[in-house]
Amino acid sequence: MYMRKILSRILMGCYVMAAILFVGACNDDVDIQQSYPFSIETMPVPKKLKVGETAEIRCQLHRDGRFEETKYFIRYFQPDGAGTLKMSDGTVLLPNDLYPLPGETFRLYYTSASTDQQTVDVYFQDSFGQLEQLTFSFNNDNSKEEENN
Repeated sequence: MYMRKILSRILMGCYVMAAILFVGACNDDVDIQQSYPFSIETMPVPKKLKVGETAEIRCQLHRDGRFEETKYFIRYFQPDGAGTLKMSDGTVLLPNDLYPLPGETFRLYYTSASTDQQTVDVYFQDSFGQLEQLTFSFNNDNSKEEENN
């Protein structure tokens, strides 16, 4: 009888300890990864442009993971030369202004306005501050078109 009482108390103590551990192990904070690395891939672009000539830059956003609420943005800076960069919907991008990306597959159009070498730094940023940079360089194409007489 005495032994039964001791075993009962030990068993009751184990139940109480298990309940405390079970309740203490619960956590309302669920860790959901929201920020995933990403990259931008482009098709090859011409190396030489004439003044007024436009180069199409085909781009593809590749995400390493997917969090649906992540937004992606684009901005650019032109340290050398002069030209304009616009999106396929006709939006002309202003240097250092942030614009939302239209989708995961998109096209940019760079139009040369200079006879000098031109460099365009394009920055892609997600809503968590991660940054990916692409640099495009264009030389002046001063070759004359052959005329057929």
